[in-house]
Amino acid sequence: MARIAGVNIPTNKRVIIALQYIHGIGQKAARDIMTKVNIPDERRVSQLTDAEVLQIREVIDRDFLVEGDLRREVSINIKRLMDLGCYRGLRHRRGLPVRGQRTHTNARTRKGPAKAIAGKKK
Repeated sequence: MARIAGVNIPTNKRVIIALQYIHGIGQKAARDIMTKVNIPDERRVSQLTDAEVLQIREVIDRDFLVEGDLRREVSINIKRLMDLGCYRGLRHRRGLPVRGQRTHTNARTRKGPAKAIAGKKK
């Protein structure tokens, strides 16, 4: 099992899929990493040599913000919005949708489970 950016990536999957287990690396970033290191798309993690794993590690460390650093930066950005007191910050503080979605119905992911209101049913 290869360990890249503090994450154990699965050995039996293709490299392009396994790289996406790292927070901050999606499909496009994984494909970019593969082309920089010159690894064919059909290669599996178990078939990688130690040198190739080291190259992947170096490319990720040099070019991408991943895992803990990325999570920290995102949380700092959200905290900054909340401290400013801007609209987006207030929505984050109240646990409501931030990007203009409706809240009269839906928005249950952000608001949590529905709370029963006495006398609501007519």
